Amino acid sequence: MSNSTSDADRTEIAVVVGATGAFGNKMVDRLVEAGLKVVAVARSAESLAELQARQPSIGVCVADISDDSSIAAIKEVLDRPVRAVVHGPGVGVAGGILVAPTATMVDAVNIKVGGLLRLSRAADERFVKGSRIIAIGGHYGLEPTAYAASAGVANAALVNVSRQLSLAYGPRGITAHVIAPGPADTERLRNVARARAEQRGCSVDDVLDELKEESSIGAFTTPEQVAWAVSMLLDPCADAMTGSTLMLDSGRRKGLP
Repeated sequence: MSNSTSDADRTEIAVVVGATGAFGNKMVDRLVEAGLKVVAVARSAESLAELQARQPSIGVCVADISDDSSIAAIKEVLDRPVRAVVHGPGVGVAGGILVAPTATMVDAVNIKVGGLLRLSRAADERFVKGSRIIAIGGHYGLEPTAYAASAGVANAALVNVSRQLSLAYGPRGITAHVIAPGPADTERLRNVARARAEQRGCSVDDVLDELKEESSIGAFTTPEQVAWAVSMLLDPCADAMTGSTLMLDSGRRKGLP
């Protein structure tokens, strides 16, 4: 792990996978603010260096969470109790279920589900009572749509795996959670909107307006809101939420519960 400043006053670690993305940046900020030693994990050393320049207290770890080699790479940099692991990597955009490449679908499940298991196994020996396993899923895992195949399937599987982890780790006082944001106004969403607009012969703004109309409050979820949810789960009272999925979809879900 690369450190650029003293971190002796930060006695517990939060590991963030996907730390250099739109959600990851905000989550790192919140966890640093909470007094944790953040270990930022991503594939790009350059992007991690940029993040560390902005947040000098963090450590960084270059690893590919889609590969088992990441277990040893992350484990090697953990030198104190792990308060939380946060799994938030993005997956490839596969398009609709009728045309989605099967390889992209398989990769999405590997990154989301396999990645969460690799992260948990890397931190297992450093978990303590009250540690959190937090996965960033998504609205479409619980509310399927015909045009977001990879995210829908991978995030649905993530809910099941998180529930299994809550059962397996529960006797040690370790809890597992999924946060399911709705579409967020990020560059990634705009790329998706651009592809759909080209297919339909309409403007990107038309697609974005339609996505907003799916929300009861006419809004996208923001990275700041997702980071808030992560920090909230650090509260000891969140023990009671183990195995559950926290919806941050801005009022999009229609089903019960």
